[in-house]
Amino acid sequence: MMPEFKFCPSCATPLAPVQQLEDSGFKVRLRCPACDFTHWNNPTPVLAAVVEYQGKVLLARNAAWESRMFALITGFMEADETPQAGIAREVKEEINLETTALSLIGVYDFQAMNQVIVAYHAVCTGEVRLSPELVEYKLFDLQKVKCWPAGTGYALADWLRSRGYEPAFMERGGNPPPN
Repeated sequence: MMPEFKFCPSCATPLAPVQQLEDSGFKVRLRCPACDFTHWNNPTPVLAAVVEYQGKVLLARNAAWESRMFALITGFMEADETPQAGIAREVKEEINLETTALSLIGVYDFQAMNQVIVAYHAVCTGEVRLSPELVEYKLFDLQKVKCWPAGTGYALADWLRSRGYEPAFMERGGNPPPN
């Protein structure tokens, strides 16, 4: 879960839950009683790439993860950046590959992290060099890669279907990657 705001970023007054009538009905939002700041708690856009490299799917393991799970390349979009430019930048930053073709797979909600995932298929070339965020990568044959039943796992599954493969999913008890 994302950390919850407790104090107003404008005046440092403790925020309080306030129920208000909005266009879609009553909503409870955190508001500042001193200056009327509202914490909207809108989802954060996250970019993700199914990286196709040397005819295989490249999945990477984040250094912060305790388990040996591998996942898509992901990152946050920067201000003044298109989603396409953002995911190409993330691929370059995290695995040092050039994106030669990019196509949208889809948009996926990931409510557990209050995120909206914009997922792309990225065809990439170059020599893999991992950023300090990542500790390992693996290349998977399309018919052997397993999807996790959350977030970016659904994007990977949709991409596999678009290539004529019925995706296999990990068991729910297996620790999926964070997105």
